[in-house]
Amino acid sequence: MKITTQAVQIGLQWDTRTGAVTVPVYQTATFRHPGLGQSTGYDYTRTGNPTRQALEEGIARLDGGARGFAYSSGMAAIANLLLLFGKGEHLIVTEDLYGGTYRLFEKVFRQYDLDFTYVDTSDISAVERAVRPETRGIFVESLTNPLLKVADVRGLAALCKERGILCIVDNTFLTPYLQRPLDLGADITIYSATKYLAGHNDTVAGLVVVKDPELAEKVYFLQNSVGAVLGPQDSWLVIRGMKTLGVRLDRQQQNARKIAGWLSGHPRVKRVYYPGLKGHPGRDTLCGQAGGFGAMVAFEVADHSLVERLLLKTRLISFAESLGGVETLITFPEVQTHADILPEIRARLGINNVLLRLSVGIEDADDLIADLAQAFKGEE
Repeated sequence: MKITTQAVQIGLQWDTRTGAVTVPVYQTATFRHPGLGQSTGYDYTRTGNPTRQALEEGIARLDGGARGFAYSSGMAAIANLLLLFGKGEHLIVTEDLYGGTYRLFEKVFRQYDLDFTYVDTSDISAVERAVRPETRGIFVESLTNPLLKVADVRGLAALCKERGILCIVDNTFLTPYLQRPLDLGADITIYSATKYLAGHNDTVAGLVVVKDPELAEKVYFLQNSVGAVLGPQDSWLVIRGMKTLGVRLDRQQQNARKIAGWLSGHPRVKRVYYPGLKGHPGRDTLCGQAGGFGAMVAFEVADHSLVERLLLKTRLISFAESLGGVETLITFPEVQTHADILPEIRARLGINNVLLRLSVGIEDADDLIADLAQAFKGEE
């Protein structure tokens, strides 16, 4: 069954008593026991809630995993997974990753004696050189944020299997509609479900899918113990959003390709980062491991003075953080999403003062291009 069909069907057969087409929102903290020592299967919403379970089972099916888990945010999901690792253990991490993830690793978990090495995970040989005896995991973004480098997930997963370490893939930018990392050999997939999965900029959520049932039990223990679970109303919102994942991403990718091509020919644009463009490093890898190129576009303008104009003078495109919703958004990574990364590291990676990032929505592509064009012209 195709991913698009599976997504539409999430929660459809949940309420067999009434036949409700949409899974109900079980807005309750606790559940009544039918008798002494008996349970309906639900006792307390932190441990399990029917609405959240419908979402967790749905994402597990979409990603081809043993079990799914829903958290109160993407960062809560990542933090929970880091509890799989112990004092003195080491992880290899994508170097140009989301700044919030970097902050979590460096300013929270490093103080608990977890160690992290940041490398270009689009280069398997660089990853292999970074492996140490105490390495227990690799944390990789399938498409990096914001420079859109492509990870060879199949190759990285094979390396992890050979070395006996966990392969964790943040697949937020591609979603299971475009790539299923578990099918490529990864152990765990993670999503900021706030983004493309929910898709409407109206809820914050994180999702995790685990391939191995035994490892999934460990993750469930941590989820229940820490308790950073997604509430039933937000679980319902994510389910609702996921039902249109395929149609949204089809339109967003179509728009992104057109905008990236237009930016590539603009005299005030120095460089465009989009995996769908010919000549993009890793394009061939993505063609062999994914069903599309996503809808994120990053670009460098010719002069820093253009940055503020594009952020503030676009009329349809909103100057806002986050991504993956139906509305097109523009951000300035150096001072927004990646401000917590040290300036010298940002400079080395290319996250500079002329780099902008577009999350392309479902508006008409010609209208979005016209909006960018008038903002560029206004500077001259």
